Amino acid sequence: MSDKDLHIEIQDEIAIVRLTRPAKRNALSDGLIVAVRNAFESLPDTVRAAVLDGEGEHFCSGLDLSELKERDAGQGLHHSRMWHAALEEVQYGPVPVIAALHGAVVGGGLELASACHIRVADETTFYALPEGSRGIFVGGGGAVRIPRLIGAARMTDMMLTGRVYNAQDGERIGFAQYLVPKGQAFEKAVELAKRVAQNAPLTNYALMHALPRIAEQPADQGFLTEALMAAIAQSAPEAKDRVRAFLEGRAKKVSKE
Repeated sequence: MSDKDLHIEIQDEIAIVRLTRPAKRNALSDGLIVAVRNAFESLPDTVRAAVLDGEGEHFCSGLDLSELKERDAGQGLHHSRMWHAALEEVQYGPVPVIAALHGAVVGGGLELASACHIRVADETTFYALPEGSRGIFVGGGGAVRIPRLIGAARMTDMMLTGRVYNAQDGERIGFAQYLVPKGQAFEKAVELAKRVAQNAPLTNYALMHALPRIAEQPADQGFLTEALMAAIAQSAPEAKDRVRAFLEGRAKKVSKE
């Protein structure tokens, strides 16, 4: 499956979703945002995890400013909400998503990356939010998702001053969970996706859909939501089989390897 700006490849239980506008540093047009939404809405039932990648030297340089139009407040509101709906399909879609970051992860590209569940960056990666210097504001969910990764103070600094984080500092503050040598982000992301795909589907669902909401709930509500999700997950036949395999010595034990 593909269109001119997005390519989708299914490799067994893994979906590879790749932005394919390298000449534009994979800048996000409205058409590409809709294609991303459609891709995650229509993944085959056989897919258990996805990798999101960008063709060429950059993951995504953000909003395609050549498409930036003069909009009134209502039009701007609806445009932002269209982005929200698309990235909601990434964060709260059917499967965990691992982003393979390299080069520019800027503006809307950082908003897209922040909607993924795991982020792997290589040493060429850099992060920026240039909206402040351009007289605009984030509109693709960044004001909600990015502070949850790095804190509101760091995001404020990035937008006020134009600060750019390199790959090492970006991993240190929480933009990425993994940092790998140049050119190895995609390979590592696929490795992680294969590992994630082996999990029980209900466990992955709980981590994607329940955990973020539990983290935002008051403690007493969070404890109840956790208990309900734990009860549902452990009642699944696959979960019972996995626990039985562990108790009978047929499953690997946790080690530092």
